[in-house]
Amino acid sequence: MEKKFYHIIQPVVKFLFYVCYRPTVIGKENIPKNTAFVLAGNHTKWLDPIMLIAVVPKEIHFLAKEELFHGITKGIVKGMGCIPVNRKIHDKNVLQQATKELEKNQIIGIFPEGTINRTNQLILPFKIGAVKMSKDSNCPLVPFVITGKYHMLRKRIQLEFLPPQKIQKDLEKENQNLMNKISKKLEEYHEYNK
Repeated sequence: MEKKFYHIIQPVVKFLFYVCYRPTVIGKENIPKNTAFVLAGNHTKWLDPIMLIAVVPKEIHFLAKEELFHGITKGIVKGMGCIPVNRKIHDKNVLQQATKELEKNQIIGIFPEGTINRTNQLILPFKIGAVKMSKDSNCPLVPFVITGKYHMLRKRIQLEFLPPQKIQKDLEKENQNLMNKISKKLEEYHEYNK
């Protein structure tokens, strides 16, 4: 049922998103076609997962805050196959659920900052979950970078997929490397658009 809902709504989301926001997409060839992977990048606005749904052909199981699984958003996030995250505790169930989806050749979408970045900093410190999932499941991690702003009917938002990477043993180091790659792209964008 969840899968059906995602695949019914995805073409509609894609059409409306491309009409409304006209995203520039770079590096789409870096998206693996026949294997499970972890998709991880910066978080700028609530529209970020919608853009990823519009751009990535396969179903993405996003990690979403537990609060969205209550009230009016409950049916949507459950129907889209999202995985609930309790941000108040170190929730081991999340890693187990995500790993199960990866074992079924699915995609996990995660924003390692853990929340939308509403600060003046380019990026917030990354939580370690993305690299841990990738290592535990032996699946590649595909970093993405969102730059620009969401403006209706203007080509101002950009999504770039970086080459897939294999996560090695040192998770702290790998997490820092992931954050550095994305930070560098954000710095380049801001330097160019000064």
